[in-house]
Amino acid sequence: MKNELNYRNATVEDAELLIKIYNAAFYEDYIKYGTCPAYGKSVIDMRKSITEFPKTVIEYNEVPVGVLSVKDNGDNKYYTGCLCVVPEYQRKGIGSEAVKYAKNYYNDWKEFSLVTPLDKIQNIEFYVNKCGFVIDRIEMDGTVRVAHFVLERKTKCV
Repeated sequence: MKNELNYRNATVEDAELLIKIYNAAFYEDYIKYGTCPAYGKSVIDMRKSITEFPKTVIEYNEVPVGVLSVKDNGDNKYYTGCLCVVPEYQRKGIGSEAVKYAKNYYNDWKEFSLVTPLDKIQNIEFYVNKCGFVIDRIEMDGTVRVAHFVLERKTKCV
């Protein structure tokens, strides 16, 4: 069987599906930190989030397994609010391919940024080693120490 990735824009009708994906992907964070903004959203909150913060459903062999959420901050700068893959599909290259997809989809990008807990070593390694992001600052988000990442497009000399 060929491992095929597809991406489709989420609609408000996908709210329950996205909640299931988010809850599966962020359950460990919720348990570890006692809080996680992506875990336990209501259908109303998710619908509002879908309209305010565009989301893409990631499908692997036609099974919804992840979500990519990117917001246009203007000036060709994009904020990745969420890139998650349900645990049983992690470490299959889906996240790396989703980052490539975002860079192609938002082809005018000059910068992508995101935030993740500093003690999530697998996230740090993923964004730095596999995707080329750098940490540009560390800060507190409530009781959680987070790393702010940035990926800047290199300009080509002519």
